[in-house]
Amino acid sequence: MIRNIIFSIFFFLGIIIISLIFLPAFFLPKKIVLIGGKLMGYWTSFCLKVFLSTKITIKGKENMITNEKFFIAASHQSMFETFYLQTIFNSPIFILKKELLHIPIFGWYLKKIGSISIQRDKITKDNLGFFEDISKKISNSNQPLIIFPQGTRVLPDERPPFKKGASRIYEKLKITCQPVAINSGYVWPKKGSKNANKNITISILKPIEPKYSKEEFMKILENDIYSELDLLN
Repeated sequence: MIRNIIFSIFFFLGIIIISLIFLPAFFLPKKIVLIGGKLMGYWTSFCLKVFLSTKITIKGKENMITNEKFFIAASHQSMFETFYLQTIFNSPIFILKKELLHIPIFGWYLKKIGSISIQRDKITKDNLGFFEDISKKISNSNQPLIIFPQGTRVLPDERPPFKKGASRIYEKLKITCQPVAINSGYVWPKKGSKNANKNITISILKPIEPKYSKEEFMKILENDIYSELDLLN
């Protein structure tokens, strides 16, 4: 319990300080703000290692896409991947719930880095232009997109069907998908206390090329990520 409290104090204090330091960057080029995002990722790993004795392992680096446009589809069990994946990939553009953009300072940061929001299960003007926004971002940036196809944070042993957003991106943009499986929920669960002396593994899986139907792609993606999570468990 004490370690949880110390972790939370230092982690959130650090995130707030980084956010405040980079406030002037909102009036500067986007690349300056992206540095702040990477710092948040490194601060997250520092706090986990120092206060919770967490070992972080990156598996499958040889599978990383480096020479073409792509999007990342990652499992989502905790806040960890939201911050840390920015240190592995080139400052990814997040596809996220619109509510997150309303968070003071942090929401401003998400807007500045080009995050794309969507309102779930609703037909809105913004949602209708969703893929047009994504296409523009991909065309004008070297940053990859990142989506969490489970839709929200889930418990480590939960296996909900993936949302259709990932398959629609795959079909519309015709770019390669980089699947990523992360078992962070065992250390930093959606609810309850964090667990010390455990490992977090980020497993970068083999890319899925844009040659399948969206139905085939979804089956492959879900199977690849959940099969890897079963192994990591």
